[in-house]
Amino acid sequence: MNRITLALKRPFIWLRRFRHRCGYGVHSPFAFNLITQVIYENTPYYKYKDLAVEQKKLAPQKDGRWKYESKKVKRLLFRLVNNIQPDTIVDAGTLAASSLYLKAGKEGADYTSASELSELFLEAGVPVGFLYLHDYRHPEFVEEVFRICAARTVRSSAFVVEGICYTPQMKALWKRMQQDEHVGITFDLYDLGILFFDKTKIKQDYIVNF
Repeated sequence: MNRITLALKRPFIWLRRFRHRCGYGVHSPFAFNLITQVIYENTPYYKYKDLAVEQKKLAPQKDGRWKYESKKVKRLLFRLVNNIQPDTIVDAGTLAASSLYLKAGKEGADYTSASELSELFLEAGVPVGFLYLHDYRHPEFVEEVFRICAARTVRSSAFVVEGICYTPQMKALWKRMQQDEHVGITFDLYDLGILFFDKTKIKQDYIVNF
């Protein structure tokens, strides 16, 4: 799905998901807190300005491999990492400015970037604390990275997957991810899917109007 098509569909997506907003009807304390205090959080973090400045410095170096990502998505990634505080971050997909936001969310975290499988170097025995998977045009890559990383999760791990509703292939893959034996609570934000791996919490799949 291209940006123009997605922009035209936005009003209809919002209306279809209208009742799934602001945590209404969500009874799980974990899910409610994530929705209201992380996903819908609107605090103007001071780092946002610093990151915007850093992102502009990337523009002159643009070589066609940097891809567009909305400010809303990049800031959510920052908040998620800031909330979870993972020791390891894996950034799998086309190079993007979101890498700045991932790193800023937990400074000092072990960060690994992989635009293809051959670049996915994971140290033996080290779990994946946070994974951002953003190459929805290549669902086979997304599925293989998920398979590798899902086997290396801990209770606090979280995965974010881009474009879960953009194509029929990604919709089907998202359902398989939700059903994976390692996965617990999940959140469908249309543009992104968020998966958690704490199996001590009652599994439920939430839709959020993001």
